[in-house]
Amino acid sequence: QVQLVESGGGSVQAGGSLRLSCVASGYTVSNYDMGWFRQAPGKEREGVAAIAVNGITTYADSVKDRFTISRDNAKISLYLEMNILKAEDTAMYYCAAGSSAIWSLLNTRNYRYWGQGTQVTVSS
Repeated sequence: QVQLVESGGGSVQAGGSLRLSCVASGYTVSNYDMGWFRQAPGKEREGVAAIAVNGITTYADSVKDRFTISRDNAKISLYLEMNILKAEDTAMYYCAAGSSAIWSLLNTRNYRYWGQGTQVTVSS
């Protein structure tokens, strides 16, 4: 049984930073593409950042140069470093694992396994 557990969310003021973590169990992280997604109230879930099996990363335009995704295959973990946070970054953040073409790493449909999410709230 594949399980993903996120942590690190919280409340922060605009301009601040947070680091999200996702620990996987039941499979080898290195075998899957992995990503961070978020969903704000009343909005669809959207891709934020993803990292392919070969290490290629991709980011949504809204978070480029502010967020950094990384993975530690030895610790079966995925991370999202979020800097210069904005009020519009407020959402539930989800970790996911799946298999995707490089050009569609941010597409939610390519991810089979999902965590329960961790809330990020940014106050302006």
